[in-house]
Amino acid sequence: MIIDVIGDIHGYADKLVGLLKQLGYVHNGTYFVPPSGHRALFIGDFIDRGPQQVASLEIVFAMLDAGVADAVMGNHEYNALTFAMIDPEQPERYLRSHSDVHVRQHEAFLAEVPFGSEAHQYWLRRFYEIPLWLETDYACFVHACWDVDSMAVLKPLLTADNCLTPAAVIATAQKHSPDYEALERVLKGVETALPDGLVMVDKDGAARSQVRVRWWLDELNKRTIHEIARAPNSGLAQIPSDALAENIEFALKTHKPVFVGHYWLTGAPKPLSPQVACTDYSAAIDSGYLTCYQLDTEQPLPLKAHNFVQYRHDEDSKINV
Repeated sequence: MIIDVIGDIHGYADKLVGLLKQLGYVHNGTYFVPPSGHRALFIGDFIDRGPQQVASLEIVFAMLDAGVADAVMGNHEYNALTFAMIDPEQPERYLRSHSDVHVRQHEAFLAEVPFGSEAHQYWLRRFYEIPLWLETDYACFVHACWDVDSMAVLKPLLTADNCLTPAAVIATAQKHSPDYEALERVLKGVETALPDGLVMVDKDGAARSQVRVRWWLDELNKRTIHEIARAPNSGLAQIPSDALAENIEFALKTHKPVFVGHYWLTGAPKPLSPQVACTDYSAAIDSGYLTCYQLDTEQPLPLKAHNFVQYRHDEDSKINV
């Protein structure tokens, strides 16, 4: 069996259709049928940013409903749930604030699915059907980080299929709680504090006192922040080049390959490490390519660069890389 692990779509349905057709999927009038011996797996972040929100969701969920694909939740689907849920402790507020930054992040989705509408409620219900992670005999799939310790914290809150409930959304939205920190790890990755109270402005204009790190590297606490950070050079320029990462409590506790999205990579796709591959190559911007890793369940390791496939929407011919 070949598992086509498809990266973050972010409302670019045309790119998704192009990639599926390139991979040999054929639309039967209801959903995209995979070629013989293939199955799709979507790594999360179906929504926000792009111009075709509902179309993207309809493609993904038609395949899920037909039983020819699987999916894990991205932080943007989770954000949609918290953006729409009133905080039971402060009924005048939502679990995710409606700040200018958060509204801007979510505006493409809400432009097609108006807040509080029947369609909005429908898609929120569907998001609850998506597990936070999947583990099979041959691989692990999660949006941002395979952290079994965080998963153990979350597990009592979830359904048997590792899906969120409304109560779990409320619990994981309480900032600085163990449930919140665990959810952040799984859906957003590992972070470390910036030194001396420095603040970095991210791509959405939010000021951050922590930076995401390349958790797939070894000996994180013995490396400089510049070595391990997942951040633009403009942000890193504010940080001393010899500043060390500190107190990162993380270890990858599986021998299986791990597949993630989330990280806005660019360039020619290749595994992040001998064990970890990312399929997010910035399809959420016009110049980014929707990317897939074709995983052979009979021989999942070693991970290979030539197993990546990209849909080159800006070229006449579509090429494998």
